[in-house]
Amino acid sequence: MLLIVGTVRLPADLLDAARPMMAAMVESSRAEAGCVEYSYAEDVLDAGLIHIKERWRDRAALDEHAKSVHMANWRANCSSLGVGERNLSLYEVGEAEPI
Repeated sequence: MLLIVGTVRLPADLLDAARPMMAAMVESSRAEAGCVEYSYAEDVLDAGLIHIKERWRDRAALDEHAKSVHMANWRANCSSLGVGERNLSLYEVGEAEPI
């Protein structure tokens, strides 16, 4: 399983404009075959900082995600939404167990 975690930064004054596009990205990504989890979360202490967490079944599923229409739309609109600092890391992980 692949895990992607990290953050992106948007100008706080553009968050309202970005939310519908972020919601569409999350919904479309969650519907993809091989997507186990996909979420964005606003930092409660740092306006404009968005935490990202994705889990993918395997590399093939992640590669298909990268080629998806909704991913292309997101990339095309990043500059107009003011998406700046991007800090994401990819990890290969085993199955989760409760703690």
